[in-house]
Order: sequence, then C-alpha cells, then structure tokens
Amino acid sequence: MTPPAFTSRLSSFPRARLGHFPTPLEPLPHLTQTLGGSTLWVKRDDAVGPAMGGNKTRKLEFLFGEAQAHQATAVATFGGLQSNFARQMTAGARALGLEPHCFYFASRPKKLEGNLLLNELMDAHLHFIPFGQSDEPSMTLEQSVRLVRWVAQVTPSLWDKRLYFMPVGGHTPVGCLGYVLAAMEIEEQLRERGVEQATIVTAVGTGGTLAGLMAGFHLAGSKHNVLGIDVGKLWRAFPASIASLASEICALLGQSRKFTAADVPMIERTYVGQAYARPTPESQDAMRLVARQEGLVLDPVYSSKAMAGLVDLARSGQGRWKPGEHAVFLHTGGMPTLWATS
Repeated sequence: MTPPAFTSRLSSFPRARLGHFPTPLEPLPHLTQTLGGSTLWVKRDDAVGPAMGGNKTRKLEFLFGEAQAHQATAVATFGGLQSNFARQMTAGARALGLEPHCFYFASRPKKLEGNLLLNELMDAHLHFIPFGQSDEPSMTLEQSVRLVRWVAQVTPSLWDKRLYFMPVGGHTPVGCLGYVLAAMEIEEQLRERGVEQATIVTAVGTGGTLAGLMAGFHLAGSKHNVLGIDVGKLWRAFPASIASLASEICALLGQSRKFTAADVPMIERTYVGQAYARPTPESQDAMRLVARQEGLVLDPVYSSKAMAGLVDLARSGQGRWKPGEHAVFLHTGGMPTLWATS
C-alpha cells in the first residue's frame, strides 16, 4: 500500500483532539557525551498534555473519537492504583464533557496520592474492588468485559448511561492508531534534522505503544528501527501478543501484514527486576543520571527502566544500533507516580 492510501485510511477514523502535537524531539548532548558511540535524542511524549501528559493520550484521542461516534455519555476503565491511563482518560473525559469511571483492583487507600489524587481532583468516579493485585493487570478485552458486567451488579446506575468501555492501557487496535501517527511524526522530525536512520527505544508494558510503532514504521516504509524494553512481564504471551496486535493495526489500515513473535524487537525481562512497578537499582541510577545531566525527569515505573536498558546497551556496546548512529528515547510520561507510595 502506498503511503497516501495508508494515511487517507488513517484519517478516516474519528479522533478527539486532546494532545499538543507534534511533541518535541530534543537532543541529549550531555548524555550522548557520557555514554559515547551514539547520538541520543528524546521524544517528549511526557509533554503531550493534558493533566501532566503521557503517551496514553495518543491512544485516547482515537478511543474518545470512537466513544463520541457511539454517542457515549460515560467512559470507564480498569487499572492499578497508579494507572496513568486512568488519569489521562479522566482528563480527556472532563475535557470532552463525558463522565469518567475508574475501577481499581484494591481497597481504597487511606490517603490518595499521585494519579489517584489527580483523579479525585478531576472528580472521577473511583470504584475500588478489593480483590486481586493492585498492579496493572494482564487481562484480555473479553476478561475485562466480563468483569465490567460483574461490577455492574455493584454499581447498577452506571448502566443507565451510554457507557464506552476502554480496556487496560487502551490496548486495542483502534487505540494504537495513535502510535501509527507517532511513527509518522518521528519520521518527519528526524528527516528535518537530517537523520536517515535511527533506533527508537521505548518502554513496553502492555505492548500497545511498541505495536503501534512497528505497524507505523512498516506502513511508512521507514528505515528507522524500534527497540522495546520490557518493564513488567505483564503478558504471558509476550511477544506473540504484540505481533498479533501490530498485525491487527495493519489490517485496520488495509494491509494484510502478518507479524510473528520473531518480528517483535524487544528485550524481555532483562531490565524488569522483581516485578512491574518496582524500581531496580539500575533504573534508579538511570533516573539520577538523566536528571543530573539533562534536567530531564523520568518516571519510576516505565521510562526509568527503559532508560536503564538504553544506558546498559550503550555502555556494553551491545546496542541494536551501530556506533555513530542515532537513538531516540521515547519518554512515555507517568510523572505523578513519583509522588505516590500506593
């Protein structure tokens, strides 16, 4: 499929404009000098807005577009206590005049901090389900819908509304169209800077961001590469689930590209540590290094572990990019978790 046909199909999907695009692509000169070998950049999706920003806003633009097309009056999602997606969904809902509902797999904390505090500030309807783990769950859409129906017995008034349900992390082919657009955006920004080939490094949680970038760069016929750093062991079927999602994204846009697990450019488990949402000594060191050298603050769950991976690969000389080539670090946001202990 030619790029014009691909972009035309992409533009046909309803989209609610929430973010400030394009997000900046900035050099990291001091970190480049410290690590040596590669020219480093940062793609500032932490600066996308609203409500302290983050990469989920790209997905939410398409999900809210679909919600509006269905004439929804309320939206709902599930997540861990410090879900960035729930916070960004709440902000988007308030901006668009919809009613946000957030369901958490935990008892209500005595003190609301971080993302929970921001959700209360924005008057989200917070529902606490005291079972299961409080970290981001690994659930399929079907499992999530079944749980929504169960919760409906507890909150029947929710079903009096035209509800649009958003799965954990916006992990759907439609939501991930946001990162197809991001791939096109990065491609253009690198072209403007005279960069012909680069490796884009991103954290991988549920895998939607990586899947969207894979599909986007493939559809655009790009020379750029993507490298995902696993931060949480969230899916048993990694990386097959990412390959399947990337294939579904391409199908949405009219191309029958079938990705396999072998096509997924991801380093699994190496930089995860004990578990999702638990910092490692290496991720904490990476946070300090980047903050002190570039004045750039990373979050403790996603971007710090991904940066720990980038730093390790650069120092060991085993990066997926050659010395002298460019590497772009995707900052996915998540800053409110810095002020949370729950």
